[in-house]
Amino acid sequence: MRDVTPVLAGHMTIEDYAEGITTGDLPAISGEVYDFLTEIAGRAGAAEIAFLPADEAASDGSETGWRLAHVICHVTAGLEEGAALASTLARGAEVTGRSRFETPWASVRTPDQLRQRVAESRRMSDAFLQTWPDQPDLETTDTPVPRFGPLNAIHRHLLGIIHAESHRAQLAGILDQAAAASVSGARARS
Repeated sequence: MRDVTPVLAGHMTIEDYAEGITTGDLPAISGEVYDFLTEIAGRAGAAEIAFLPADEAASDGSETGWRLAHVICHVTAGLEEGAALASTLARGAEVTGRSRFETPWASVRTPDQLRQRVAESRRMSDAFLQTWPDQPDLETTDTPVPRFGPLNAIHRHLLGIIHAESHRAQLAGILDQAAAASVSGARARS
């Protein structure tokens, strides 16, 4: 997976990031992100799902982070939206609004539910890629985030992936914090 940091920092456009990426590359790129999410979900037990992490970057200043299921539901919703809207653009249709549903994270309480959410999202995103015509329209654009400029179908799909990648360290950090808390708790009980 290419480093998304330059895009997120505003040092690179999504168009530049996408240089050399073809429609045929998108399933593998998406697959890398979903493989990571599957690995994270596979490492999570009930304690990790219930764990409330600290997050110094919390936007509300509380330094309280999102639970693992919250981040997974947020990221998968973004991936699905990117795939859905990219399909719209690839077929030459105008994007007329958002196409986003975020699974209520509080409903994801068990490891099986977390893994199911990731698998369902992968299936849905893969299905959207299958809706692209053989010769996709790469001229029709959408501008969902003004700082990124107009995005064609490839760029729009990549926006969902870039968003997911921006949460990679957060997801790994939640598991790391949960493991450290578990070790600390075990020591305290000894």
